[in-house]
Amino acid sequence: MKNKNAETLSVQQIQGKLEYYCAYQERCYKEVEEKLYSYKISPSEKEQILIYLIENNFINEERFAQSFVRGKHNYKFWGKNRIINELKFRNISSKIIEIALKEIPETIYLENFHALAEKNWENSTERKGQKKNKKFVDFLLRKGYETSLIYDKLNELDN
Repeated sequence: MKNKNAETLSVQQIQGKLEYYCAYQERCYKEVEEKLYSYKISPSEKEQILIYLIENNFINEERFAQSFVRGKHNYKFWGKNRIINELKFRNISSKIIEIALKEIPETIYLENFHALAEKNWENSTERKGQKKNKKFVDFLLRKGYETSLIYDKLNELDN
């Protein structure tokens, strides 16, 4: 039942829906562009709507990236590697990613890493050994933390 009225909506109505879509939650250009594909309008009308949304600050890649970085680190405890990869997947430029990563103070980043690592180590059902170490490392790599951080922490906890 996705957009059953898509063919009957005017460009202004679609634009209004996308204004709400962008105002409800930060969106990047790629997400809005994908949402636009569900509407049956011409490429020039899509372009017109996208330009309008950018000019009126409904789409702002830098603001989106900063919000994304804060949210994914503070609530999902993702590391920088995963955040960078996810932003690249959304076609965010390297320069904007670099700016957005400044949203995470280094002290907070390290505190969150250590807390997450210690919690994972304590909650592991594995007994000491290679299997426990591998699960620990794999978990933190999936979360996107740097290899050097992970192995330093492993050496600290495994002794």
